[in-house]
Amino acid sequence: MNYTDVQGGAELANRRRADDGGAMTAASPSTPAEIAELLAFYASAGVDDALQDAPINRFAEAAAIPVGRGPADRRPAERAPAAPQRETRPESRTAPDQAPERVENPPAPLSGLDASNIPDAPTRVPAAAAVPDEAQALLARQLAASASTLDELRQHMAGFDGCNLKFTAKNLVFADGNPNADLMLVGEAPGRDEDLEGLPFVGRSGRLLDRMLAAIGLDRNSAYIANVIPWRPPGNRTPTPHETEICRPFIERQIELVNPKVLVNLGGPSAKTLLNTTEGILRLRGNWRVHTTASGIAIPAMPTLHPAYLLRTPAHKKLAWRDFLEVKAKLKALR
Repeated sequence: MNYTDVQGGAELANRRRADDGGAMTAASPSTPAEIAELLAFYASAGVDDALQDAPINRFAEAAAIPVGRGPADRRPAERAPAAPQRETRPESRTAPDQAPERVENPPAPLSGLDASNIPDAPTRVPAAAAVPDEAQALLARQLAASASTLDELRQHMAGFDGCNLKFTAKNLVFADGNPNADLMLVGEAPGRDEDLEGLPFVGRSGRLLDRMLAAIGLDRNSAYIANVIPWRPPGNRTPTPHETEICRPFIERQIELVNPKVLVNLGGPSAKTLLNTTEGILRLRGNWRVHTTASGIAIPAMPTLHPAYLLRTPAHKKLAWRDFLEVKAKLKALR
């Protein structure tokens, strides 16, 4: 039984009390005693739910109430419901003619990040080398240009701290093979095995490269091998364009000092960097290009597929085989 079912009985009881000279003259009780008497009447009548004639939409009522963070926000007559806003930086409350309060050692802006959740930077990497700037790029160009021999260039690279990759790599991977060879091959960057041994192309891709050279009658004693990037990127990630530009003067000077008759670009990154192109390796490969050194020497260059790519895509080995046959023919023609 609910409130509506016994509402008429309650009104009848009120009229009886009024006829008896009671104080209750309306349907609603007004004193604690009358309220207690009415509740007792409801209980004896079996009322266990408080319902009204029409339903109430509590969701609509809740939506109409503004959500505030304090007592001042709970006054709907004074404050309108606030629409959701994106987090913005607080505007300065300093008057135009009032100097702002000086703060000793202000924190650096963190772009909305919580500084307490940011781990400390590795102490192994010097701050100057963590983010190479134009000064470091200029220094790399000056060091590369000043090297008159491969040994001197290697010493300059070993002492250069302007590339952040140096501080996460174990070794400088300079080169391997014969510096007097007619053929020079340039890859992108060392991998884990190369980083451990300090030599380029010594892992699985290196063994495949050895077989590719042997197929045209060459080996590491008759070729010179290097990389655009002499330090292994952490986790074998792709070097950033900035890292590539920092290291570019060294590999260009290395090519100039070796002065090979034929240059082979192993993979897209090597071809794009040394041939100044944005074309993909599948478009570049198989077509002779020209690498021009800083001194103006033009070297025939053959872009081809990287051995690591061939390990992942064996079906394209036939394309690399055609490219190496072109290299063999070019070397024979230039001798």
